[in-house]
Parts: sequence; C-alpha cells; structure tokens
Amino acid sequence: MQKKSHVDLVTPAANVFHADCPARNFLDILAEKWVLLTIHSLKSGPARPGELRRKIEGISEKMLTQTLRRLQEFGIVERRSYAEVPPRVEYWLSPLGMSLSEIVLTLDRWVESNVGEIDRLRSGKADAEPMEGNA
Repeated sequence: MQKKSHVDLVTPAANVFHADCPARNFLDILAEKWVLLTIHSLKSGPARPGELRRKIEGISEKMLTQTLRRLQEFGIVERRSYAEVPPRVEYWLSPLGMSLSEIVLTLDRWVESNVGEIDRLRSGKADAEPMEGNA
C-alpha cells in the first residue's frame, strides 16, 4: 500500500458553485431561518434553551434542539451541561460562530431595514415589468 503525501491530504479549495463542494453542506444548514435567528440570539452570550425559546418567538422546543445540535456539529455552537438538580445546559457561540455572527447580524439588519420595500415589490410583482437585462 502506497503512503499518501501531504499534497494528497490537502483539501482542495472550496467553491460553493461546485456540486461536490463540502461547503454546500453548511450552506444548506445556514439557509434555515431558525439557524440564523439562533446564531443572532447567541451573539450576546451563553444562553439556556428556555431563554433562547423566549427570545426566538415561534420556535418549538424540538426545532431549537435540532438547530443547536446541527450548529454544534459544525463547530458554530458549544454546549456545557452542569451536574445540577434540576439539570442545566448552556449554549454559546464558538470563536468560529462569533465570526459568523457578525455576518448574520448584518443580514438581519438589512432584512429589517428593507422589509417594507420587499413587501411592496412582492405585492406588485404581477404588475412589475422585468428589470433591464432580465427579460
């Protein structure tokens, strides 16, 4: 059996436009609204699941648990379980998650600032003419 050189072990550069790019796995997760809201919520520091559910209105306990597990799997969120009665668990953003949170916060602010225009354009969509170059 031939030994692999370090060149063979180097991961090729990521290109999200390639179908087999491993970065697409994370993009699939990142495109979910609950993921973005959870990352944004944890930007302010560690939180328990109950705190997160109160902050992220509309998320179910099951969905929050799934979201936190996926983010933990990708190294975006860290978890600590305390040996207490009743049990206590906290989640917080890893350093990688903190770097991502800046981008998520910017996206959230953009959406909040532009939701009126987006709604206006959606409601008049049928009457709108195609943009130049898109016809």
